[in-house]
This record gives sequence, C-alpha cells and structure tokens, in this order.
Amino acid sequence: MQPLNLAVSAQWLAVMLCLVAPGSAAAGGAPGVVGLCVACHAEDGAGVGNMIVPVIAGMPSVHIEEALYAYKDGARDCILLPLMCDTAEDLEDEQIADLAEYYGAMPRLSLDEPYSPAMAAAGKDIHEALCDQCHVPPNDPEVADALGPPLQGQRSVYLRYALHAYLDGSRINLLPSMEEKIELLDDDDVEALVNYYISY
Repeated sequence: MQPLNLAVSAQWLAVMLCLVAPGSAAAGGAPGVVGLCVACHAEDGAGVGNMIVPVIAGMPSVHIEEALYAYKDGARDCILLPLMCDTAEDLEDEQIADLAEYYGAMPRLSLDEPYSPAMAAAGKDIHEALCDQCHVPPNDPEVADALGPPLQGQRSVYLRYALHAYLDGSRINLLPSMEEKIELLDDDDVEALVNYYISY
C-alpha cells in the first residue's frame, strides 16, 4: 500500500469541498468557488507548491476572465496542469466573473526571484520593441484596458513555459499580432524577457 501524500490529499479535499456547494459564499466575501483556485494559486493568488502555477493576484479581472474562458472553451490547453481545464470547464459565467474580480482586487506581491541584471536590460529592450503596446506593468493606470495581461512580477517558470508554448505552437495565439511577434523570438530572447519580467 502506497503512503498517503498529505499535500496532494489536502489540495483535492479543498476542491471537493467546493464542488459540494459551488454557489455558497466563502468567508470574508470570497466567492464560493474560490477553494477551487486556492488549492493551486494559494490564498494570496501567488501560487503554492507547483512552480508552474502563474501569479493571478493583481491581474486585471478582464484578463483573468479571458484566461478562464480560454481554458473553459478549449482555446488554451492544460498540457502540464490538466486540473486547470477540468476546473474551468465546470465554472458558470457568474462564477468566472466573481473569481476574476476577487483575485484582480488582490495586491501583487513581489516574488523576489533572482535574475541577471544584464539579461534583464536586454529583455527590457525586447519588451519595449515587441511587447509593451499590449503588456503594461500591473501598476500602469491603463492596465485594465491593455490587450494583454501584465507580465512584470510573474513567476519565471511559468513565463518560460508560456513563452515556449507559444513558440512551439502548443498554445494558440489569440491575436495575429501576438503570433507575428512571438515568431521573432529565439530561446535567448525568451530568457532575456523572463529576466526582465521577474526583475520588476
């Protein structure tokens, strides 16, 4: 008999408790389905345990909604974390809106990841040349109206995964302009961008 993995069991318990009463209100005004997200994204929206989990705290609600619908509708695959697609598939429109508003209102905490200043400087140049028209910092007054989510302050492992997924075609580009600019990047550019974004 295999030993019980308490960490995994705790995550699944949180998910199952929320599935019992998905419409109920959680303590502190949190949406009743927030436990579905806490298991991976943690109470502060910064992610816990699995380093591939993105930071969603402080992301404008419109971008969180867009991502959830992309997972729900199958426009975005859950290659490494199938649970994300399974969870989003069962969410109703109101639940998606509530979750997006809840996490969007949270502060984005610094992850204090180590980075290379030289690579961050190179990444800043690439960002300004290719990315800054759609991806602005989380504290920019126009962040909610930007076409893309803020990438500054995001987790490095997730950034590498997402950028390489766009490069190899395993993640669909929702905008033609994104596809055109991604094709201009190579592995060194990705690493430079990652260092810039985590230096924020």
